[in-house]
This record gives sequence, C-alpha cells and structure tokens, in this order.
Amino acid sequence: MRQGVCAADALQPGEKRAVDLGHRHVVVVRAADGSFHVLIDVCPHQGARLSAGPLAGDVLRCPWHNFGFDIRTGRSVLEPDRYRVKRYDVAIEDGEVVVDV
Repeated sequence: MRQGVCAADALQPGEKRAVDLGHRHVVVVRAADGSFHVLIDVCPHQGARLSAGPLAGDVLRCPWHNFGFDIRTGRSVLEPDRYRVKRYDVAIEDGEVVVDV
C-alpha cells in the first residue's frame, strides 16, 4: 500500500520529521543531497524513537544510547549485521513524499 507522508517541500535538506501511519511510526529524513529516506521510528536496541535523536550527515542517532543508523540502508554504523531498522521505498509524486508500506 502506498501512502503519502508529507509534502516534499516541507523538509529542507538535513531535516527529519516523525509521522504516524496508523499503527506504524516512521521518521522521514531529507538527506543533505535532497534525497528522501523513510525508516521505522524505533531503535531496535531498546525502543527509543529515532526521530528524537540527532541527524549528522547520513547517520541518524538514537537519543538514548547514541546508536547510529545509516539513513540510506537502515543498518547500524557500528554493528551492521546485528542491528538495523526497517526502511521503506520512497517516491515523490505530485510534490508529496510517498512510501510503500
């Protein structure tokens, strides 16, 4: 199912936003190069909302324990084979960021 999450011009490069899609919580991130990425908004370590953590380049960090996740792949920066967050395919349609959930 495809679902709109926000207007493409609502986020500037380097910004992020938490969005609730029914029972799914996601974080929409606009990378420095202008590309959009959508990840599940839950750290797999202990469940913190990733949207509350800092974004540095292509790495979104957990606000509780500083775990870093690559926004392009969802993989942990330090333990990529152990920790990862689900990422969703993103498209821009009629000026809106749309995800496949």
